[in-house]
Amino acid sequence: MRVETHLPLGKVDPGIRAAEISLDLPTVGAQAELVERLGFDGLVLTETKEDPFVVMAVGADRTERLRLTTAVAIAFPRSPTVTAMTAWTLARLSRGRFTLGLGTQVKGHIERRYGMHWSAPGPWIREYVDAVRAVWRTWQEGVPLDHHGEHYRLCLMNPLFDPGPIEHPDIPVHLAAVRPGMARIGGQVADGVRPHPICTRAYLVDVLRPAVDDGARSRDRDPARIEVVASPLIVTAPNEAELAKKVSDVRARISFYASTRTYRPVFSHHGWDDIAEQLSALSREQRWDEMEALVTDEMVHTIGVVGTYDEIAEKVWRRYEGVCSAVEFSLPVHGPEDHERLAEAIRAVQRGF
Repeated sequence: MRVETHLPLGKVDPGIRAAEISLDLPTVGAQAELVERLGFDGLVLTETKEDPFVVMAVGADRTERLRLTTAVAIAFPRSPTVTAMTAWTLARLSRGRFTLGLGTQVKGHIERRYGMHWSAPGPWIREYVDAVRAVWRTWQEGVPLDHHGEHYRLCLMNPLFDPGPIEHPDIPVHLAAVRPGMARIGGQVADGVRPHPICTRAYLVDVLRPAVDDGARSRDRDPARIEVVASPLIVTAPNEAELAKKVSDVRARISFYASTRTYRPVFSHHGWDDIAEQLSALSREQRWDEMEALVTDEMVHTIGVVGTYDEIAEKVWRRYEGVCSAVEFSLPVHGPEDHERLAEAIRAVQRGF
């Protein structure tokens, strides 16, 4: 199993309050070098508080082996041609190590955070991926740009704006998914699917993985060639006493997701609809401090992966073995003394138990 990580190492973002640690941008290059040295297969960044393309550019410049992925960047606020250019540049800079991970976001954010008009996300992202690849094909093969769809009409590419072919043009595209419809589209048009952190093993096995496979088969694609990359909410600490203190952050993150209707299918799959409804009501009233208390221990241990440093690598591997081809994983690193423990945990997940 491949192992990827976010920066900073071991971070868990509570979602509804400030994280305990944040990304120190001036040190990203050194951190990327450390990630490679520790034995990780990849470095990823989600578009929440930083621009993931900028961070991946720094990582590409300072590493030689790491796979670099936006996991994920939000597609719809960007023109497909803009995204195509950014990915093309990163593929050149990284010498073929860049993966374009895209997500759709929910209606409220697209309309009220990005100021865009909303449309059904499934057909939109399917066309978006096709449009990005049409631009890439024009640059690599020299064919006229000719994409005409519901959302985009792309038919102009002058020599001044054509970067031309590159050595590694086959840039993998991954799509974020939480509902089966999006997972099926990932199977149809993407090279990988990245289930949302809220997705449990049962939901992956019963709902998402079958949807990915069905989507691939509908386009005569081999389902085994579609990567599924888990990004779990990991709760870990040196001992049980410290572990109990860390649970609060993941409990807060779960309450944030449960309050959002887009993620409701996961909670429904486990019979947690009543709790999700209560959390939605509290979020509408912005009563953030009261939400965490509604998240049960069962929810924490079913959604999150909880264990001490000695346990967590095996728990992560067993949670996703046979379902996912890669996983985002880390332990907190406070100094050089923590490096070997993390390096061994990475090797353990990679080789399995």
